[in-house]
Amino acid sequence: MARKKEEIVHEGEIVEINKDFTTVRLTVSSACSSCHAKGMCGMSEEQDKVLMLPTDPYTVYSEGEKVEVCTKKSMGLKAVWISYVIPLAILLILILSLSPVIGNEALRGLISIAGVGLYYLVIWLFRDRLSNEFVFYIRKIQ
Repeated sequence: MARKKEEIVHEGEIVEINKDFTTVRLTVSSACSSCHAKGMCGMSEEQDKVLMLPTDPYTVYSEGEKVEVCTKKSMGLKAVWISYVIPLAILLILILSLSPVIGNEALRGLISIAGVGLYYLVIWLFRDRLSNEFVFYIRKIQ
């Protein structure tokens, strides 16, 4: 089965399985992790991420099995908007709109940063609702 263009796929390994959750370890690496000089450089950022995904009762997996963790590409774009684009827009709007009102640049900057902090607080308060929207699933490697 060919990978669809509208999916984001990462390979991982199943670490633990119980009736509620399947724990998968993903090795995420930066672009320089494939460089032949990464051992000498010390700049490679290879690290393990652990995801706990709901166990699919209709598919049998075993610990240590290599799998693919998938999500829709639209979920990745939505995450970028929520995490980076909207906070940047809030910061710029506050800085530019407060310029004629507040003459002190330091105060203007602090208020703008506080506005972004308030945005992230609201995101944190709605984290349960957001976690229901971001769906990952496991697929066997073929």
